[in-house]
Amino acid sequence: MMQPAEDKPTGDQPDGAHPLGLLPGRRGGLTSAEVAERVARGEVNDVPVRSSRSTREIVRANVFTRFNAIIGVMFAIILIVGPLQDGLFGLVIVANTAIGIIQELRAKKTLDSLALIGEARPQVRRDGAATQVAIGEIVLDDTVLLGIGDKVIVDGEVTEADGLEIDESLLTGEPDPVLKHPGDAVMSGSFVVAGAGAFTATKVGREAYAAQLAEEASRFTLVKSELRTGIDSILRFITWLLVPTAIGLIISQLAVEGRDWREAVRRMIAGIVPMVPEGLVLLTSVAFAIGVVRLGRKQCLVQELPAIEGLARVDTVCLDKTGTLTEGGMDVVDLRIITDGGDRGEPAGDALAENGALKETVKQALGVMAGADARPNPSMQAVIDAYGDGSGERRDGWRVIEAMPFSSARKWSGVQLLEPRGEEASWLLGAPDVLLPAGHPALAEVDELGAQGLRVLLLGRSPVPLDAPDPAAGLRPLALVVLRQRLREDAADTLRYFEGQRVQAKVISGDSAVSVGAVAAHLGLPGADHPVDARTLPGDPQAFADTAERTTVFGRVTPQQKRELVGALQSRGRTVAMTGDGVNDVLALKDADIGVAMGSGSDATKAVAQIVLLNNSFAVMPSVVAEGRRVIGNIERVAGLFLVKTVYSVLLALLVIFTHSPYPFLPRHSTVLSTLTIGVPAFFLALAPNNERARTGFVRRVLRFAIPGGVIAGTATFTAYALARADHATDLESDTSVATLTLFLVAIWVLAIVARPYNWWRLLLIGTMCGAFALVLTVPWLSDFFQLSLSGTRDPWIGVGIALIAGVVLEVVWRIMRRRTDH
Repeated sequence: MMQPAEDKPTGDQPDGAHPLGLLPGRRGGLTSAEVAERVARGEVNDVPVRSSRSTREIVRANVFTRFNAIIGVMFAIILIVGPLQDGLFGLVIVANTAIGIIQELRAKKTLDSLALIGEARPQVRRDGAATQVAIGEIVLDDTVLLGIGDKVIVDGEVTEADGLEIDESLLTGEPDPVLKHPGDAVMSGSFVVAGAGAFTATKVGREAYAAQLAEEASRFTLVKSELRTGIDSILRFITWLLVPTAIGLIISQLAVEGRDWREAVRRMIAGIVPMVPEGLVLLTSVAFAIGVVRLGRKQCLVQELPAIEGLARVDTVCLDKTGTLTEGGMDVVDLRIITDGGDRGEPAGDALAENGALKETVKQALGVMAGADARPNPSMQAVIDAYGDGSGERRDGWRVIEAMPFSSARKWSGVQLLEPRGEEASWLLGAPDVLLPAGHPALAEVDELGAQGLRVLLLGRSPVPLDAPDPAAGLRPLALVVLRQRLREDAADTLRYFEGQRVQAKVISGDSAVSVGAVAAHLGLPGADHPVDARTLPGDPQAFADTAERTTVFGRVTPQQKRELVGALQSRGRTVAMTGDGVNDVLALKDADIGVAMGSGSDATKAVAQIVLLNNSFAVMPSVVAEGRRVIGNIERVAGLFLVKTVYSVLLALLVIFTHSPYPFLPRHSTVLSTLTIGVPAFFLALAPNNERARTGFVRRVLRFAIPGGVIAGTATFTAYALARADHATDLESDTSVATLTLFLVAIWVLAIVARPYNWWRLLLIGTMCGAFALVLTVPWLSDFFQLSLSGTRDPWIGVGIALIAGVVLEVVWRIMRRRTDH
């Protein structure tokens, strides 16, 4: 490679040419002065990665809605025809919109602050030293360092590679990692699965590939969900139904109240406004937003709001043992020398024949191997803690010729060493059942240790070079390195919570099945005593899915098999949540219904997960699941209330049209009824605890009660209204009062059904709403304001009797509905 006579800032190079990043003389990275020059020129990675919508988007989404437009027009008409008390529904809409905006802004603040905590901080080399910087501080030509699990932040060209394997599946869909060499291109959005290296940034900011793809995994998204899709379908149908009904109501009221067009307009508006379930969308947004805030207080970052809904539907949680059930740290608890020899091929020679010195030699080799690993995983870190002395690649006559970092596909790491005696050999450290042939005597000891929940690595020596097709050929096993993982204190309680909530937990790990089963059994996981080695899984898809469904613990699972297990469970109708922290979990996290990543996990893992546990506490999972169930369960409750109102409003409008009667209510009556039987109660019910697991069929279940409930309420109200009109047709205020009383009683009965099961605050809520309506009827200035006056006793008591009959019919309908739902 040709080298220039002097080093210059690459800003003078032609577009697309960045040769200095490839030169040995530039291994020190940019200088502070060169960084400042690029910042001044705007060559900075300045793409804003937002975790939530902007304030402007939130305001627009809450204000400019289809139903706000309808209600706004109605409110403007009332301001013209008067009186002001008939325009109260407009103030309710303003209050609802303000609440929605405030709650979403709170959620935005929580999301944005948590996103900053969880944001990756890549390492760059500047002024000859490695330093961490924010993503937005990377400049053109920066030397960015890479290790296992690191996400490639910007596009670049590889300058250093030590077994560097990049997974580009998130960009290309190609599952196999790509081995990178100096000069190869790397694209932002890919991530490192093995090895280490460095690259020079060639495209930053909006020119980078991932920026062009808009980094969907890192942004606030409103992806399709059954809840939102169901509500949208309902609202679309109501909109189409509302138009002809409103036209018919306008014509009929103008015909009935021909001499008083203002009264006709008021009663027409009173019929249209209740048809609009304006609070349903609001409460859905508020419930999601409050869920984000509540989870944010527990250091749980929700990257996609519908993930909260998805959590409510989860019936299977797939856990990776490492980092989820166990803590990241490990300790070497024993080093067992293998004395019976044996190899996979040719003898390794007699260089290590002196058994008396073998253990010391093994310790030295382990220390050299550990020092050669630039980015050690937890197992290698435990070896470093036990046998490393900081001497790096040289120690007591040992010298590293070549190193190959650990790969989850190979399941071993290795170094080619020049030994003190002058011989060259490859030393491999990895899974015993991969490096040893089946039936080897040492495997029995490995299984025995694994049954105790210990992790065992095999150290072996091979004369075959490290870059050979099979470096493990001729391997002489020398020692077993025994490690113990620290169990998370909260893991057992969390597993018990899932069991109590009928959520099946499955442990899917790359470790040996016996070892994983021992850990799971120690934590009390049902079915842990029958672990399955993933290498023995059947190839037939049906048999594979059967095994996936009935088995609790899987060991020796490859990243691709994790993905296949998730898919197999989904094929059996399971809603699967996957937790993980390593790059080997990315594919499964991406395919799972809900991906949950640990905050200390790799950047790639956090990028594809919908939820990130920033404090790395698995104990937060019960809170996360409970929040999801609270949101969707309560939205289903309140949706029934809103849709009952829509159904009875449409039915009353149709009955009025066909009988040529004045509409029973003025807008002020609709306002007080909606507020006391739906608006206020729904707000409290939407935020109440709810641990019932959500099921599919949201629209069907809601309409199954809303339609008959609305028909019963509308029929009862119109019957009482018609009987009152027959008694005194000229006293419209008394007739309206009877209809209002009847509808309130039926609607409060609907509320009492929806609010079950009862507790003290729900009974207090229903009682308070009844007391508030009693005050409206009995306090003179309130009854005058709302134009309510019950004259005589006959008609009011007839209204009460009709309401009681309607209540009994509602109970029968509800019980039939519950019986069908249970079956």
